[in-house]
Amino acid sequence: MKDKLIVVCGAGGFIGGHLVADLIRQGHTRIRAVDLKPLDRWYQRFDDVENLTLDLQGLAACRTAVKDAAWVYNLAADMGGMGFIENNKALCMLTVLINTHLLQAAREVGVERFFYSSSACVYAHDKQTDPTITGLREEDAYPAMPEDGYGWEKLFSERMCRHFTEDFGLLTRVARYHNVYGPHGTFDGGREKAPAAICRKVINAKLAGTNDIEIWGSGEQTRSFMFIDDCLQGTQAIMRSADITFPINLGSEEKVSINQLVDIVESIAGIELKRNYNLDAPKGVNGRNSENTLIRKMLGWEPSISLRTGMEKTYAWIYDQIKSGASKDSVVNIA
Repeated sequence: MKDKLIVVCGAGGFIGGHLVADLIRQGHTRIRAVDLKPLDRWYQRFDDVENLTLDLQGLAACRTAVKDAAWVYNLAADMGGMGFIENNKALCMLTVLINTHLLQAAREVGVERFFYSSSACVYAHDKQTDPTITGLREEDAYPAMPEDGYGWEKLFSERMCRHFTEDFGLLTRVARYHNVYGPHGTFDGGREKAPAAICRKVINAKLAGTNDIEIWGSGEQTRSFMFIDDCLQGTQAIMRSADITFPINLGSEEKVSINQLVDIVESIAGIELKRNYNLDAPKGVNGRNSENTLIRKMLGWEPSISLRTGMEKTYAWIYDQIKSGASKDSVVNIA
């Protein structure tokens, strides 16, 4: 694959930018990076790859994006944290155009493999009502009752990948991401996820000398969080696999409550804050955690970077960004 063209869609975003960086480190010589955002708003941008600004909701743009491609990674989506997802259901649903048109274009040009980044938001709501949840298995996505808007789009696009494989022979791979976090991502502006949001809130409280933090919900809701390095390793292993022909969990099994996540960040920062609970804010399901039996069986591997280790790196990066006056629109690394 080192000399074949690999296309990363959503390359100006958090996971996509890291994936391009990792492919460069591995020695891939033909990489096309595609994103809707102007180049100066990409979180990471690399001058030794082909960078394209395209609106992938259109079929013509998708044809341009995948021309001559061997492998395509589709990480492109209009999405964010729970605050964005709950308040922008139509925008999240419109992302279905991206994957549909990318699949159509990929089939036309004979792409060898196609990766789709799905989400734990596909899982049925009635299986996520208890914070003490042990883990969501792949079969728990059906009978379908996913997160409204975003989750429905992801579940529909999973099925679209399946049927393009069955009907047209396009090899597709699908991973259900569970809360990916790390440096070089959104940490303010409304699209950030819980790890980045809590880091920002704790850092701002520390720098301002205040003694409080707002937490969305009761703080008892539980999640698992996967550090970006584990996400990259798992994504590429799933893409290379000969046998993972179905949607599979890609997430950590280290479940914590939001209160415990705040504990970790406070410990890293060396402060203790008064917690103000906003019970009217978006909080998502009560409990969500990855169950990794299948990925351990298929790959002999699972995400293993501890939450404490990942949060230390994430906190340090966000701290530097805030201290330097950077914002969600000015975070860019040109290499």
